[in-house]
Amino acid sequence: MSSPASNGDDTRPLIGISMGDPLGIGPEVLVKALADPALRARARYVIFGLEEVLAVAADQAETNPFWWREPYDHSVRVGSGVLLADFDELPPVRTNGIHGPDPLAGHASFRFVEEAARHLRAKALDALVTGPICKQSWHLANHRFHGHTDFLTRCFESRRVNMAFVAGPLRVALASDHVPLFELRNRFTIGLVYQPIDLLHQAIRDWFGIADPHIGVLGLNPHAGEGGLLGDEEQRIIEPALTLARNAGIRVSGPLPPDTAFVPHMLQRYDGLVAMYHDQGLIPVKMQAFDQAVQMTLGLDGVRTSPDHGTAFDIAGKNRANPGSMRAALELAITVATLRSAREKYPVKS
Repeated sequence: MSSPASNGDDTRPLIGISMGDPLGIGPEVLVKALADPALRARARYVIFGLEEVLAVAADQAETNPFWWREPYDHSVRVGSGVLLADFDELPPVRTNGIHGPDPLAGHASFRFVEEAARHLRAKALDALVTGPICKQSWHLANHRFHGHTDFLTRCFESRRVNMAFVAGPLRVALASDHVPLFELRNRFTIGLVYQPIDLLHQAIRDWFGIADPHIGVLGLNPHAGEGGLLGDEEQRIIEPALTLARNAGIRVSGPLPPDTAFVPHMLQRYDGLVAMYHDQGLIPVKMQAFDQAVQMTLGLDGVRTSPDHGTAFDIAGKNRANPGSMRAALELAITVATLRSAREKYPVKS
């Protein structure tokens, strides 16, 4: 059976892209990334966005428009190439002047994601790439979500979701994400640690084609607690979570001292790592590949990737943004969608 988003004889994946905040760098990095004909040849695309904003970004980047435009009519039909589903019914968003939080821009970026996610959930898209949004703008527009992950979790009615990041061969899932460190102690449970181990194992197996991935799990405390001398969370919480994982057939090691887990020779031992909190995982990811890192959402019934950066209002509209992370997000979405389609056509026999 062909992919739900396939069109006729064209088996290339259909990738949905939400443009992101119109006042941020999302339109610029999207235009720059897809300006490459080789990348456009790998898939079919539908951009949920605004023609006026993309045209300005293309003009600033000195790139000829490579898309065709149709007013968004709540459907996606892409035989080949790049369709811009233009939300031209939205109130116009200023495209010059000061770039920053804005309710009109916030509403527009929310509508792009809302409709793209609806199509992803309906299997009309093979994967979704989300451009950067401004959470403050969403709140100014009365969309009370904490960002993409919060919205997508509710949209897909997912009970278990975790953030993960990919930077070349490095794959890192977070046990907790945007949680203040002093509050983490009140949320730190065996289930909190076990869930990302399980979801990362599934993702590496099903999305990256590694049959028996080896997962490394970081400790919470310096030196992974050093036998309880520097904290007992490793013994009380992390080690029981590892036991649960092993009982579920997952190949897992830890708790690993966080200060040495990302050393190159250590990384070679693992197909993925689970970090306990945001900066523990994100600092090494961004140091290794700041302009190539990609965020993924684990636990959704669909593939979602995103560039690992924000709206960068300070450089928006100045043609200075690096498109590397957006390009990597598009490439990863294509790779994973293609592998998933192949697995559905030719399931592995146990």
